[in-house]
Amino acid sequence: MNFEKLDVWKRATRLSCEIYRVTAELRDFGFRDQLTRSGLSVPSNIAEGMTRTSSKEKIRFLEIARSSMAEARTQIYIGAEIGYLPIDVTKAWLQETREISAMLSGLIASLNR
Repeated sequence: MNFEKLDVWKRATRLSCEIYRVTAELRDFGFRDQLTRSGLSVPSNIAEGMTRTSSKEKIRFLEIARSSMAEARTQIYIGAEIGYLPIDVTKAWLQETREISAMLSGLIASLNR
């Protein structure tokens, strides 16, 4: 399966790009680095996993992507709480992370069948 055709990969890639753009001016480099890394990990692990030959390996990388999405969601909550992220961005990103996680869970379930 070509990962570039997967909606979940496209959405995760767009979110990662948004995270980079919105946090580009953030002076807390540690926080910015952690959030951009977790966001970047999601589409990267989807791509890596979907190029593996066995379903077991695909699932392993998709589970890593889903875990990274949970990590990013946690950091988004924290970023909002400490005033680093605007409320409208926070709400949109939290919704997007939930939807991407659900899409990953669906893909994992389909590979388990």
